Amino acid sequence: MFSKILIANRGEIAIRVIRACKEMGVLTVAVFSEADKNALHVSLADESYCIGPAPTGKSYLNMAAIVTVAKSCGVQAIHPGYGLLSENAAFAALCEQNGIRFIGAPCEVMEKMGDKDAARRTMRAAGVPVIPGCDLVPTVEDALREAEGIGYPLLLKARAGGGGRGIRRVNTPDELAPAFLSAFAEAQSAFGDGALYMEKLLEHVKHIEMQLLCDKHGNVLCLGERDCSMQRKNQKIMEESPAVCVTPELRQKLTEATTRAAKTVGYIGAGTIEYLLTADGQFYFMEMNTRLQVEHPVTEMVTGVDLVKWQIRIENGQELTVKQEDVRIETHAIECRINAEDPTHNFRPSCGTISLLHVPGGPWVRFDSALYQGYTIPPFYDSMIAKLIVSARTRAEAIRKMQAALCEMVVEGVDHNAAMHIDLLGEPAFVEGTYTTDYLSKRNQ
Repeated sequence: MFSKILIANRGEIAIRVIRACKEMGVLTVAVFSEADKNALHVSLADESYCIGPAPTGKSYLNMAAIVTVAKSCGVQAIHPGYGLLSENAAFAALCEQNGIRFIGAPCEVMEKMGDKDAARRTMRAAGVPVIPGCDLVPTVEDALREAEGIGYPLLLKARAGGGGRGIRRVNTPDELAPAFLSAFAEAQSAFGDGALYMEKLLEHVKHIEMQLLCDKHGNVLCLGERDCSMQRKNQKIMEESPAVCVTPELRQKLTEATTRAAKTVGYIGAGTIEYLLTADGQFYFMEMNTRLQVEHPVTEMVTGVDLVKWQIRIENGQELTVKQEDVRIETHAIECRINAEDPTHNFRPSCGTISLLHVPGGPWVRFDSALYQGYTIPPFYDSMIAKLIVSARTRAEAIRKMQAALCEMVVEGVDHNAAMHIDLLGEPAFVEGTYTTDYLSKRNQ
């Protein structure tokens, strides 16, 4: 086993990885920006080093600085968490060149699946259903021509996209040119790659993702599905497992398709394949995330499998000891993302000092966060400040448990969205499990 791991991330995911390492007897090294000098992950790690000023481009995305710290500390592996450098093939290659193991997917897999257009072609060749659409459209004229065959409405999507960026809905031919230019500019700015492709817009659909663990010995383990359909502006805000809409027969088909996809690309580590599920039970590949997901705790709660520990073990060369037949999902879990924002004022971001913090507790209640009383939330990073996760024997019990936990949670000093989650949990569409990806956009009209 590795003796020392550097965590190239911040916030709750850095703490999550540090916790797993401590339980495994592995020393940890944290890196931080000047704005995060008082962050919790800095004090919890065995060693901590500042790598630059607040902007992520000068700190958490500074690959050279991170690798320099890793080498000077005698680190054997780097865990990138999620976001930031977690799907950066160049960073994984840089680690490799410096004799440091990257705890994530192989470089070539990240490159192939990070290119959404190439990923579609790969999945199509593997026999995995793909949303009807087209390959890259270099110009507006190409897009207009391809759109005639796809039909409206459709989506323009960035090849290198993620986090909802570089996506535009197009309802008519007149909307295509401005949408193309807008999506191209956003993708070029966010990812350094403005290439676009198009897909038929599937409406009133569920966003279902399947969790994978794959070792270096050819074993593939599918840990069931998560329903991630509760979204605002293409960003997930609440997740649950299992999905109400997924029957045992459909789960088996999703498991087979996901396993086939993983084997086709030679996947290693923890990963997720995301699908869109239509009302008639048809599912279509959307994308593959070659990293740990924000919502991984719901899978951990219903399966008992520690995904972070297995990421570390797999990169260390260990073989999976959990078999597919051992995966039995007999409880229900829900996760709410707690964001520092004000839903009553158009989700205005909120920063400030936590003046009072009370963490909800009780059986099967989990609070993943980097908050502490007196901590000042900096304005430079993502607005998510915590994840509240619960599990129970039934979905109805899990909903009630989550409502109780949200009511018990106290975070004073900043605005947050807990009250919105309480409302959503009680709405008929959520209680019945019929909500789809467009639910919030229609609800807020």
